[in-house]
Amino acid sequence: MAKIITVTSGKGGVGKTTTTAALGAALARTGDRVAVVDFDVGLRNLDLVMGAERRVVFDFVNVVQGDARLSQALIRDKRVETLFLLPASQTRDKDALTEEGVDKVIAELASTFDWVICDSPAGIERGATLAMRHADIAVVVTNPEVSSVRDSDRIVGLLDAKTLKAIRGETVDKRLLLTRYDPVRAARGDMLKTEDVLEILSLPLLGIVPESTDVLRASNLGVPVSLADPTSAPARAYMDAARRLKGENLAVEVPTKPRMGLFGKFLRRAA
Repeated sequence: MAKIITVTSGKGGVGKTTTTAALGAALARTGDRVAVVDFDVGLRNLDLVMGAERRVVFDFVNVVQGDARLSQALIRDKRVETLFLLPASQTRDKDALTEEGVDKVIAELASTFDWVICDSPAGIERGATLAMRHADIAVVVTNPEVSSVRDSDRIVGLLDAKTLKAIRGETVDKRLLLTRYDPVRAARGDMLKTEDVLEILSLPLLGIVPESTDVLRASNLGVPVSLADPTSAPARAYMDAARRLKGENLAVEVPTKPRMGLFGKFLRRAA
């Protein structure tokens, strides 16, 4: 049976879809069978980040409503053969997903794949609670900003109340992924430091993804950042996060300010 991961946050724009694609690709590169599922009905984006927007014929809602089989809606990635996408509908209402329909689709995916990664819409409404409903592991994505951290704290409360595990009296394994971290701005006090975020949320740290133009470039190309340039800092961060999800005990590296060379020091003195 698959491990069900929900990638979630209270705030939009923190990198949930980027994270879903990157972790999915990183896990699939190890040979595991991975399905990434877009729960953001009406605002479909995961297919864009995966570079599969032109290949969508059937979607999640079609499967839930019985208009297509799951095998018809799943899109195999062209770069990693063990990676599959179940896209969201771009034209339906969010109420098109039902608990019963989601239960059936997730159960079928779990019987076929090693990992099912659910890309949650932002916020605390129905789409988000459906995305977290079956979670074994919740990856709470947050930026080092007060508003983002506060919204993530509300999501933690939902995970402890609205998931099937919570209803059964069990606990969802919650991990924190800090994205868009800039050590220079953190040192200046323009954003929260890692230790500040950890103190507020009190979650185990899955990884720290540094602020980088590599993420935007990969997204525009329709390639998960963990595949676009495996040597880039964000790709390494996501690959290490995937290894931690698989049980490896890896220390989390906090990005540091780049060292200034002799020429840079000379220019600073001159200024």
